[in-house]
Amino acid sequence: MTLSAAPLIYVLIFVAVVVMVNGLYLVAFGKSISLNSRTSRRLALLEKNNNREQVLEQLRKETEQHVNSRGIPLYSILAKKAQKANIAFTPQQLVMIMVGMVIVAFGGLTVGTEVALPIRALIAVGMGVGGVYFWVNGKAKKRIALMDEQLPDAVELMVRSLRVGHPFASAIGIVSKEVPDPLGTEFGMISDEAAYGRNVADSLKAFAERMDSQDLRFLAVAVTIQQTSGGNLAEILEGLSKVIRARFKLFRRVKAITGEAKWSGMFLSMFPIGAIVMINILKPDYYDDVSQSPVFIPACIGVGVFLVINIIFMRIMVNIKV
Repeated sequence: MTLSAAPLIYVLIFVAVVVMVNGLYLVAFGKSISLNSRTSRRLALLEKNNNREQVLEQLRKETEQHVNSRGIPLYSILAKKAQKANIAFTPQQLVMIMVGMVIVAFGGLTVGTEVALPIRALIAVGMGVGGVYFWVNGKAKKRIALMDEQLPDAVELMVRSLRVGHPFASAIGIVSKEVPDPLGTEFGMISDEAAYGRNVADSLKAFAERMDSQDLRFLAVAVTIQQTSGGNLAEILEGLSKVIRARFKLFRRVKAITGEAKWSGMFLSMFPIGAIVMINILKPDYYDDVSQSPVFIPACIGVGVFLVINIIFMRIMVNIKV
């Protein structure tokens, strides 16, 4: 029995693209850019450069650059995800990296496979662009999940600070020092903006809209209402922290209950693709007898369309909103 290594080569090249992008990111910005760093990136930058204003300008540029560059070709598909992931690469750098990964993938396909040149080029483009998108999407999901987990503790820390007599801006500054990234840097930016005269509620609203987070919107609305109508902000935030924590527990419970359905959906969506890959590995000449038939290509296109429809519908069925 003849085995084909081509499908495995495709997988290895795609994994190599993702690993190379992540390696470039760590080399360019250091370990402080990692979300599992104990010290927030803002504090790491302040340690290197004591100029608070320059650090704030650099961090604001990184957070706003993706939203302002959606018109760049190829970049529009990455803009929202890169914004939520707070990728420090500039949009131009990300586009250059995509082009570079396309070249790397094309070189790998040229060395490892004997696919025709047009198909090889098309697969290389898919791997280069798809690999960068996969990496950015993973970063965004991880950052949002960490932020949702940190927010209740951050709000409770603000409550304790307010009760001992600190003003709200100082409470946010304490959160920026005590809480690691991603919230540490974000609240540090809000604290710096407040120090330079910007309204804290406006900064919180901008942060909530940038992250598209309902819990952060609750926090911004609570602070705005307290500023306009008065009241005990510590009590308001204490109630808000309980609401956020209860919502977080509910989301976790729903995730646990629907986990089986989601994995079933993923399995049913990926099984046909996995079956095709295994057939090509175990018996590369399986389709040789019918490959010259005039209906072979239309049939392949039809199967591909049905696979895409299947994945979309399975995702809709298991994507439960709370």
